[in-house]
Amino acid sequence: HVLKCCQKVLAWVPVVFIALVVAWSYYAYVVELCVSIFTDLFFVYFIAVVYLVVFHLSFVMFIWSYWKTIFTSPASPSNEFCLSKADKEQYEKEERPESQQEILRRAAKDLPIYTTTASKAIRYCDRCQLIKPDRCHHCSACDICVLKMDHHCPWVNNCVGFSNYKFFLLFLMYSLLYCLFVAATVLQYFIQFWTKDTHAKFHVLFLFFVAAMFFISILSLFSYHCWLVGKNRSTIETFRAPTFRNGPDKNGFSLGYSKNLREVFGDEKKYWLLPIFTSLGDGCNFPTRLVIMDPEQLTVSSQNEPAKSSGANQSFPPRPLSESQNRLLASDSQWVESGPEEENVKSGSPHHNVSDDS
Repeated sequence: HVLKCCQKVLAWVPVVFIALVVAWSYYAYVVELCVSIFTDLFFVYFIAVVYLVVFHLSFVMFIWSYWKTIFTSPASPSNEFCLSKADKEQYEKEERPESQQEILRRAAKDLPIYTTTASKAIRYCDRCQLIKPDRCHHCSACDICVLKMDHHCPWVNNCVGFSNYKFFLLFLMYSLLYCLFVAATVLQYFIQFWTKDTHAKFHVLFLFFVAAMFFISILSLFSYHCWLVGKNRSTIETFRAPTFRNGPDKNGFSLGYSKNLREVFGDEKKYWLLPIFTSLGDGCNFPTRLVIMDPEQLTVSSQNEPAKSSGANQSFPPRPLSESQNRLLASDSQWVESGPEEENVKSGSPHHNVSDDS
């Protein structure tokens, strides 16, 4: 219990660090730069006003989106994905994996799920005792199953998933604009104060270095997640492609760039830049397309390419999964795919990590 409490406290250290850096940057820019310097230069007083207006706009949007990313609870699967009491007792009594899978398959026959493990088993979380919806994964840090989980981010001390993925993207975007604006407007004074001994010298120097450093580091992360949105993938799905009835397909949920973008930001463009929830869907059910074809390659006719096959004479049908019928759990023939079971996915990126159990 003490260890868990210490872990919870230490988990807030990165967030506190970011908060302190942002608070100092506000003081250095507003007080040390705009107030102290521009009040001595009356002929550029209006520049200080413009700087302060733009600075506070970017600052407010950055803090708002960061706050929403941190304090929006990760969405978990609804009760319909939990086993009934009778099925749960029967599942725990069974020792054979085949019998357990039969129980899960019977319980999942009416659920909107189209993905399985690599060995074609129903994705079940023993920790949360529920059948995982598509794109749902168990986070070991939060100890819950998270809908459309992307990764667990230590810089926000929260799981990034269906409920706050839009907020996370806006947080990255506004932090980029914030750092870019600060670095660009401070640059001339950074050069000017390099040889001067003024009270604001060190604040201005460090403000430029910190803004430039964070801008460079966040730019790569933001670019990566923009690419993920365009492909309709999560970080976990980049490392391990979801397995459909026809086999693994990294583009199984991609609907084309425009629809992929609307799935995250919603249909009303006037809300896209505001950190309010507008994502489409419920996080449990996602539309799918041809699981054997990349939407960017739909101009290539399926007759010009041989279909993927699970054997020498068995080919996959080139058709999308139906939303009205769970073809994956139907009684017809199942495709056999040899491969490792689901395992923990860990990302070595310094910006975030992926946490996925069971």
